[in-house]
Amino acid sequence: MSPLPSHVRIREVGPRDGFQNEPETIPTAEKIVRPEVIPQLSDAEEVLAGVQRRDGVAFSVLIPNERGLERALALRERFDEVNVFVSASETHNRKNVNRSIEESLEGLERTLAQAREVGLRCEGVISTSFGCPYEGEVSQERVFGIAERLAATGCAEIGFGDTTGMANPRQVGEFFAAARERLPEVELTAHFHNTRGQGLANVLAALEQGVDSFESSFGELGGCPVPPGATGNIASEDLISMLHEMGIETGIDLPALVEASREAQDALGRPLGSHVLTAGPVDWHR
Repeated sequence: MSPLPSHVRIREVGPRDGFQNEPETIPTAEKIVRPEVIPQLSDAEEVLAGVQRRDGVAFSVLIPNERGLERALALRERFDEVNVFVSASETHNRKNVNRSIEESLEGLERTLAQAREVGLRCEGVISTSFGCPYEGEVSQERVFGIAERLAATGCAEIGFGDTTGMANPRQVGEFFAAARERLPEVELTAHFHNTRGQGLANVLAALEQGVDSFESSFGELGGCPVPPGATGNIASEDLISMLHEMGIETGIDLPALVEASREAQDALGRPLGSHVLTAGPVDWHR
């Protein structure tokens, strides 16, 4: 077991994972790919162009393929890094992008090469790393084989996704202990969903293996759009509240994040799943 990190990096994926499952189209102004597949993301360029850039914050865009990179590069000055994705499960990958894993990797290798040519930092995300709703257990060897191929293509960071909330803390600890051995030069990122209520417990298990990079979504929004019942990502405000209470820095203003989640809740017109959004951050000075 490694010492807990003193500081972690958080990637907010609410505008991506969070909004994609919402049935009602959210106006572009309130948010601040393919439209026929995920209509919620059809105004990605307008949202990216309208977001206020801030010092000390890296802005990421999700790139499904070469066409997606072409769209993004029209706004190159608006972002710093690209995220590409592939599933560790053949069935999930075909249902998600209508390609085999090999076909996806071949396309992503071309996309990543182009992204690196223009100086973009690259992250590869591997969905269903901890289990697949269609195939069940997914072997570590398959996941790490995909990760090594993405790293060889230029991904400085690999994110391992618990896409439908199937992971448990013991599994996560063993997984990241092995990942550190297999990928010593790569930033390892954990992407957990709270589908079965184990999201933050899985975060702790990853922290204990030295993982210091996480992805989360404000309000616990999100969930894979492919299988039924795949509910949201871990809530950013719950994650950050826990980390701060543990003495781990994030550089994030938690009250401001809670207010942003509250505004998202108002825009969606329904209660969100975040616990901190309901209870508020812990205040030891009361």
